[in-house]
This record gives sequence, structure tokens and C-alpha cells, in this order.
Amino acid sequence: MSDLDTEVLPLPPRYRFRDLLLGDQSFQNDDRVQVEFYVNENTFKERLKLFFIKNQRSSLRIRLFNFSLKLLTCLLYIIRVLLDNPALGIGCWGCVKQKYTFNGSSSEINWAPILWVERKMALWAIQVIVATISFLETMLLIYLSYKGNIWEQIIRVSFILEMVNTLPFIITIFWPPLRNLFIPVFLNCWLAKHALENMINDFHRAILRTQSAMFNQVLILFCTLLCLVFTGTCGIQHLERAGENLNLLTSFYFCIVTFSTVGYGDVTPKIWPSQFLVVIMIGVALVVLPLQFEELVYLWMERQKSGGNYSRHRAQTEKHVVLCVSSLKIDLLMDFLNEFYAHPRLQDYYVVILCPTEMDVQVRRVLQIPLWSQRVIYLQGSALKDQDLMRAKMDNGEACFILSSRNEVDRTAADHQTILRAWAVKDFAPNCPLYVQILKPENKFHVKFADHVVCEEECKYAMLALNCICPATSTLITLLVHTSRGQEGQESPEQWQRMYGRCSGNEVYHIRMGDSKFFREYEGKSFTYAAFHAHKKYGVCLIGLKREDDKSILLNPGPRHILAASDTCFYINITKEENSAFIFKQEEKQKKGQGLYEGPSRLPVHSIIASMVAMDLQNTECRPSQSGGGGGGNKLMVPTENGSGSRRPSIAPVLELADSSALLPCDLLSDQSEDEVTPSDDEGLSVLEYVKGYPPNSPYIGSSPTLCHLLPVKAPFCCLRLDKGCKHNSYEDAKAYGFKNKLIIVSAETAGNGLYNFIVPLRAYYRSRKELNPIVLLLDNKPDHHFLEAICCFPMVYYMEGSVDNLDSLLQCGIIYADNLVVVDKESTMSAEEDYMADAKTIVNVQTMFRLFPSLSITTELTHPSNMRFMQFRAKDSYSLALSKLEKRERENGSNLAFMFRLPFAAGRVFSISMLDTLLYQSFVKDYMISITRLLLGLDTTPGSGYLCAMKITEDDLWIRTYGRLFQKLCSSSAEIPIGIYRTECHVFTSEPHDLRAQSQVSVNVEDREDTREVKGPWGTRARPGSGHGCHTSSGDPAEHPLLRRKSLQWARKLSRRGTKHTGKVPAATEWVNQQRLSLYRRSERQELSELVKNRMKHLGLPTTGYEDVANLTASDVMNRVNLGYLQDEMNDQQNTLSYVLINPPPDTRLEPNDIVYLIRSDPLAHVASSSQSRKSSCSNKLSSCNPETRDETQL
Repeated sequence: MSDLDTEVLPLPPRYRFRDLLLGDQSFQNDDRVQVEFYVNENTFKERLKLFFIKNQRSSLRIRLFNFSLKLLTCLLYIIRVLLDNPALGIGCWGCVKQKYTFNGSSSEINWAPILWVERKMALWAIQVIVATISFLETMLLIYLSYKGNIWEQIIRVSFILEMVNTLPFIITIFWPPLRNLFIPVFLNCWLAKHALENMINDFHRAILRTQSAMFNQVLILFCTLLCLVFTGTCGIQHLERAGENLNLLTSFYFCIVTFSTVGYGDVTPKIWPSQFLVVIMIGVALVVLPLQFEELVYLWMERQKSGGNYSRHRAQTEKHVVLCVSSLKIDLLMDFLNEFYAHPRLQDYYVVILCPTEMDVQVRRVLQIPLWSQRVIYLQGSALKDQDLMRAKMDNGEACFILSSRNEVDRTAADHQTILRAWAVKDFAPNCPLYVQILKPENKFHVKFADHVVCEEECKYAMLALNCICPATSTLITLLVHTSRGQEGQESPEQWQRMYGRCSGNEVYHIRMGDSKFFREYEGKSFTYAAFHAHKKYGVCLIGLKREDDKSILLNPGPRHILAASDTCFYINITKEENSAFIFKQEEKQKKGQGLYEGPSRLPVHSIIASMVAMDLQNTECRPSQSGGGGGGNKLMVPTENGSGSRRPSIAPVLELADSSALLPCDLLSDQSEDEVTPSDDEGLSVLEYVKGYPPNSPYIGSSPTLCHLLPVKAPFCCLRLDKGCKHNSYEDAKAYGFKNKLIIVSAETAGNGLYNFIVPLRAYYRSRKELNPIVLLLDNKPDHHFLEAICCFPMVYYMEGSVDNLDSLLQCGIIYADNLVVVDKESTMSAEEDYMADAKTIVNVQTMFRLFPSLSITTELTHPSNMRFMQFRAKDSYSLALSKLEKRERENGSNLAFMFRLPFAAGRVFSISMLDTLLYQSFVKDYMISITRLLLGLDTTPGSGYLCAMKITEDDLWIRTYGRLFQKLCSSSAEIPIGIYRTECHVFTSEPHDLRAQSQVSVNVEDREDTREVKGPWGTRARPGSGHGCHTSSGDPAEHPLLRRKSLQWARKLSRRGTKHTGKVPAATEWVNQQRLSLYRRSERQELSELVKNRMKHLGLPTTGYEDVANLTASDVMNRVNLGYLQDEMNDQQNTLSYVLINPPPDTRLEPNDIVYLIRSDPLAHVASSSQSRKSSCSNKLSSCNPETRDETQL
């Protein structure tokens, strides 16, 4: 059997190689018939037609030859005219020549000079040969184009002209006397024009390129004008042989003057045939030229709409980027242009916009500005067409930005369009860097090949989640990703605006450590040591680095990380180091034998652009602590060792190399048995049920795995419903659950996969278990099974069907027990017929909730950033009006952050995802910005990289005094890097100075008459040093608000009686009384709102004990509102609170009570595997003296 399988039979004779070469000889004896197939008809006519007409390349050659023949005939005619002299005699070939002189007084015309010309024998021979070739070619084309109707071919103008210019020459061969007969050969110019048009069309078809209609039309117009002038010149010159015998130059001059409607009159036709020809030519010009100009203007307008082409020469000599969008709005365009051209090295770049829609009127108006008209080119076209990509010269582009249309109702469809555009660009120009913006996270993996991708919903939900635990994270990130010079608000009289505007100029920069003056001296030192000393010396904040052999960026890798010269350092500063000038103001003075600088001296080196004021080194430098275990429980606790009470407490220095026994973060992942064994009574056994692990079900492909607090067993879907009980529990409202912490409520239209990124940062492993807030998802539509499967593993995550504009839904989801409410922009309302009206419903709903629940912290997402001025709107607010004027002034000065001084944005209470568009634009210059932003937001978790968190400054922490000393304290005790401050101030805003004086006088009188000891603590104000308009409230007194309300009513009555007696004398007091009356009216309105809420709660069967209306707010509740940065017009219409973010403030910035400091805390898992044994030994002694809370959070 195996032999049969392996045996190879010989090939039959017909398949041998010899037969393949010589042919199959046995085919003749075969019965088969060989059939040849032809693509075209195998006839002589069809082969000629294929060569002369159908084939583009051969047809192009034929037309080019024909065009050359016509030009040759015109040239021969001009030569004949130049050689002909009528004065020498006129007559037929071989006849006696007769001389002719023109008689102007006679009306008779001698036709002999018109009918006969002088033609040399050689010239006649050449013209006959050319005419014969042209005649034969024309007849052949007529034969090939014949389709049954011969008259259709004969009556064509081109055929008639061809016969007029060729047949007479052929006849002269057989009849010699006619060789001097005049033949209008100059009419061949029209045939040359026709041949040129066909040749251009064949040329574009042959090279497979689309012809430019604009170029063709301009060419046709030019040829038409040339033919008209040439025909008129030759015709008038020949007819005037019977008149004044004009030469060609004079005839050309006459035609130009006539067609241009100038008409000098110095040259005029003398006989009626030439005059008649002029009339005919003018008539033809009046008919033909307007038609040509109309077509040209139409094409020009269409080209203006479509944008034309980006020239190949410019693409090869200049640099350009391409912006692909579905529809271009003025806000999107200005954000891109302002951010893109904010970088100095991009000033010479061109921006080519490729958009399928017609240019908007506002966009057209902006692009006509000289600043943009020379650098921005608008092309109407689609990225899916290679022709349009070729017009934009995509293959030569430096980058291509593909943006999604977020205003579409169907955002999934918008993502699909973006994906196709990205694929088309990658297919056409594979070497062009791609910067893609995607809306939904589940579509992100389709564009994973792009160089940089920003997912809108991922960033949005993660940022909104961090806003609940780190106030104003959205403002912090927005300021970091915007390019600013830090000059905003510097002309403002308000101190906070100047400081806020200056600190907003801080951005993230990078530099190689070995090339840096900032960090070069810290080679071989720990990261924490370098971060502190660079901030102390230069005012820069070192936040992370990247190893040369590793592509991952690490934020605050901790003190165990030793810096190398090849590391790339990432730091926050006003400007990058390369643009900084270093000036040594004075020499450093050191005391011999000591490591301390003299007291009054300042640091010698600073960045001029940053303008940072260095710290007093005596306040920051100190000798090493003598006791090894100081500060066991609280990291910012006042040191008690070494010295008398009158001496200012010192701070331990930051060590060059890490001492693991002195670092607190090593406890973050220590044994949690202490929390588990001793749970509080309120928590019950809930803490025991939490485990740390990775979520088993990710809702989409591409989500970064994050270690989180999880349930050991997935919760049933029925238990996720907050407002309905099930067989597992009977709870039907938030009160019944008995949550220890306040709720976080998220209002969204649908449970999109991006909502998963809201939950993950709030359940990350580095959050303390005691800090976990219950999360309630208030959804307009019921979530699908896939989403519930993804969230059922997280503890204390619930959902409820309802809307944010329904009071019953808000009460059922537990809004009275909530600390934060996040209102997400709804997809169905993102587009509106009128621009900027998409946020109308959201703004009104949030304003209603603000009135109903004044103690609630509300974070709102808007579609348009310009609508944030309507948040917490008050019509008669002079300060808001002043901020509006400031915003307009900053916009006129060219600021990219004109909206930054709006109070809701500064306080982090409003956010628009369009503010993060600059993140994608900035990544063109800083390719690391997307990675750093994702690390800060917790979207990516790189091993060894830190995370963003916040801590609060209390009265007990003010012994540190300055931000620089706080930097040293945190670096030395817990290896945490502060990057900014969230500050809250209370301000007294008045429109007139005497109003403030009158109010202060009234306040003094009231304090004299009433006992205000209970109110003076929490409600009184403490003036800031050096500021007359800012104050900070102090907490600690349990006075209740009804007492304040009762006293205010008494004050208002007395002031009212006092004001009626002295109306004419004290107008300011009268105005203040009116304001007080209005305030009382508003308070009565708030009482009505409070009653409305209580009635709805009773109707729903909810307990009203948890609801505290404005009239029952305690002083501590009001202080919480102050800390949250909300306006307190409920209490005092002239007193408002301001909250704002200070990024990397100067080291000598004074700390204030209730400041919230942004920290980058090192990763507690970074060295668990390598140093678990040493960590256990070094931390065993600290666990006995540390409060368990200090292991999971920073306590101040």
C-alpha cells in the first residue's frame, strides 16, 4: 500500500516541458476547438478606434499632434503676411501683377487685394502638406466616430472650419492659378483651442488625476480671448489691404483698444467689410465672454466654498497639520487655533481644515482676519476620499487631528464616523501621526493604532469622580492642560485674582536630568529630596519621571527611587527651563561649621519668568531631629522635642536617601486586621466583607486594570436597586440603609460604559475603607444587563430610575443625605436649534436644586463653557458684573482662559468636556500630557506611579505657616509631593465704599446691643493680612442659625424705624435697610421651599428628620458650605465665598485655615514585593503608636 502511494506516475507526453516550449503537436488530432477572446472587437475599425479615441495615452498623443499642426498653420499664416507686400503687385499665380493704391474719396472697393495674396512656392508647399495631413486625419476621425447619422458629423463647426482651411490647398495642387488665393488659415486658432481642451481632458485621464475645473475654465477663457484677438487682428489686417494697408502690429493695437472699450480713434477701419468684421467681433465678444466669465465666477464661488487645494510646493517647503472634523463651529476652531499657535515653535505651521460641510458664516469671518487668513486653509471635503486627502496633502502633513462631533444626538454614530476617518487617513498616509478624539470608551480599541487617543467619557467621569473627593480637580486639570503665560488678572485690584491668574500659568514641562540646571545637582539622590530642594531653590515642582529604558511615566515614585542623569524629569512651572534666565542676586552666605543660611537672606537663584519668591531658609532648614520617632500619629503634628515653647518648631530635613523606617506610606498596605477586628458599631460587618482585587468584569475593551475595594461575592442585580426592596433586603430608601458616610449621587441619562470610570477612582485600593462613600446612580433610562454585571462587584453602588428635574426622584435617591451631586450633561440635549441653548434645561434644574438644597455640593457638566456664567445666577450682583467685564477684557487681551475667573469654574462647580480638547492639541508638542493626565485621574495605574489625593489644613496645622514649609514637612514625613492649594475665602462685596462703612457701623451697634457670643465665632470674619476684602471663617462654635435669624429680624425693625426718621440724612443706611427687607423676603421664600420639600417627603413616606432647610442650618453646616465654595446669599446677601485653585504657589505663600492641598502620593504597592520583610520590621513599632486612620489617609 505504501509503495502505491509513493509511486509517481510519469506525465503524459502533452505535459512535458518540451511540449510546453514547442507546442502541443497532438492538438491537431484532438476534437477540441481553440477559442480566442478579445477585450475589444477584433476588427480593423475597432483597432483604429482604440488607438485614436478610446485609449487615453495614444489619444493624448494624437490630440497633441493635431494641436501642433493647428499652431503651425497659424504660424505659417503670420509668415505669409510678413512676406507679402501688396504694393509690389496683386494677382493670381502666373498672372501679370497689378499695382493698387487706395483712394479714400472713392466709395468703390477693389476686391483684388482681398481675394489674392502673394505666397512663396516653399511656403505654399508646406501649407499644402500640413493641410493634406489635417484633412486625412479629420476624415479618419469622422469615419471612426460615425454612428449612423452622417449629417451630425458634417454640420459641426469644427468640421466646417477644417474643410475651409484644407480643401482649397488640396485644390491648388490640381489648379495652379489658385495658389495665390486667400485662405483664412488664421481660423485654425479655434481648432487649436478645441484640440487643447480635449488634450487637457485626456492628459488628466491618462495620469489618473482629477482635473481642476477652475484651471480648465481659466484656460478656456484665456484661449477664447486670445482667439478673438487673433481672429480680429488677422481679419482686419487682411481686409484693410483694400484700405490703408495696416500691418499686424497696428491691427493688434486696434483690436486691444476696441475690445477693452477704450477706443482712442487714432486707428479706424476705412472700408465697410472691415467695419462689418469689427461689428461681428464685438457682438461675438459680448455674447461669448460674459458666458465664460459667468462660469468662471461660479466656479470661483464653489471653490471658495470647497477651499481649493493646498499646493504641493507649499507642502514640500512648509510644515502643516490637518484638522478633520464633521462640522466646524467657531468655538472649536478658536480653541484649536489659540492652543496650537500658543507654542512659539509652531508659529510657522499651516493648519489645513478638512470638513465635509460648507464653511460657517462666523468661521468665514474669523478666517478673513489677517492673523489667521495667512495660516489657516479651509478645504471642503471628506477624509474618506483619497482625492480630498490629496488636496490636503495628507501624506506630507506633520500630524492629523481627527475630532468627533460631540453635539450629535447619536454619539455612537459619531464615533463610527471618527473611526472610519482614522482608518482612511492611516490607509492613505501611514506615516502621518494621528491624534484622535473618541467619545465612548468601548470604541477606543478601534483606533488603538493612533499615536494619541483621548476618550471623552473616560476623562469626564474620572474627573467628576475626583471632584467629589478632591475639590475642583476639573479646574486643576483644565488649567494644567491650557497654555497660559500667567498674565491673566494681573491688572485686577483683587488680590485673589492676581494670585489665581499668576498660578494658572503653571504647566507641565519635561527635561533630561543630565541637561537640567534645576535637577542636575541631585543625581544619585532620592526623588523626594530632589523635589523638595528644586522647589525650595527654583520654585519648580517635580512631579514625575521616566527612565531611559522604560516608556512608562511614574508620578512621585517615592524616596526609594534614585535619580539618574538619563532620567526624563516632568515638572510644573510657569515656563520651561529652556526659556528661563537665571540671575544671581547675591552670594550664598553660610556659617562655617553649620549647614544653615543667615536669617534675612533670600535664595540666590530664581527664574525671572516664574518670579517666585524663595523661602526664608532659616524657616525651612533645620538640623536633623534628635528623636527618631517624632510625629508618630499625625504627620503635621507640632514637634514636641528639642527646645522651649517660645522657639518656633522645626521640621525634619528631607533625606538624600530613603530611610524606610521613617516613611509613613509603607503602612498603607500593611495588615488590615486592625480595621477588620475592631469595626465600629455603625459599620457592623460591612467592612469585613470588602476585599481588594481587580474588577472581574470590564464593560469595554481597553480599560486599565485598577486594584479596588470589591465585594467577595457579586451582589444580585435586585440588590442594586436603591428604591425597591427584594428578597435579600427590604430597604426602599437611603435612610433605611444607615450609611455612615454621605452619599454621592450621579445624575445621567443612560448608564454608559464611561460611568464605570466614575466608580473605579472612588473604589480604588488606596482609598480608606472608612472613607468610601455610597454611590447612587440616578438614571433616566434603565441600565442594561451588561452594565449591571460590571458594577455589581463594587461595594455600596446602587442605581435608581429617575430624573434630576423630578423632586420625588431626588428625595427617593437620598439627596438629603448626600454630600455631592454630579449632574452629567445629557446626550439628548447636547444639540439645539439655537446655539448655546443646549444647556438651558440643565442650568435651570441645577438652579432649582441649589435653591431647594442649599447645603448640597453640586458639580455640573455643561455643553458650552460660555454658559457657566448662568450657574448660580443672580441678576443684581455687582460683583458678577465686574467679573463679566474682567472676562471680556482678558478675552480682548488674547487669553485662552478668559472664563477662568467665573466663580463656579474657579470653585470647581462647573465643567465642560470641551475644555479638555486642548489636551489633544497640546500633546502635539508634549506627547506625555495624555499619559500624565490619565495617571492623575486614575484612569491608568502604572506600577510604581503615585496618585492624586487631597488633605485639609486646619487651625492646628497653621504652625507650619507657609507652603514651602508644608512641602518640606510632607516630603520628610510621608514622601508626598504637594502640587497646589484649593483655597476658600469669604468676601464682602459692595458696590459703593460708603455701603461698607454703613454696614460696619450697624454691625458694631448690634454687637453693642446684643450678646453675640454664640454667633461671633462661626459667623464672624477674620481679616486676612494685607487684604481688606477677604476673610476666613473659623469653626468650633455650635451656635444655631435660628438665633441669628431672630436677631436679624430685630435689627431690621430697629433699622427700619431709624431709617424713616433720617431718610434725607443717611441715604446709605436707607439703601441698606431696603436690602435687609429684601433679604427677609428671600428668607420667607426659602421657608416656602423648605415646606414644599417636607410635604413631598411626607407624601412619599420618607422621614423628614434628616432634612435641614435654610432656617435650621447649624453653624457647622454653614461652615461646610463655606469650605465647599458655595455662595452664601441665604445668610448674608452681601457676603460671598470664593474658592479657587493655586497651582504650584510660591514657597512663601501663607497657609490659611480650610485650605485643601493637592498631593501626589507615592504608590504603596511600589516596593511591597521587594521590601516586605523590612517593611514589617520597620512598621511594627509605628503601628502601636499610629491611629489606624493615618495609614490610609493624610490627617492634618
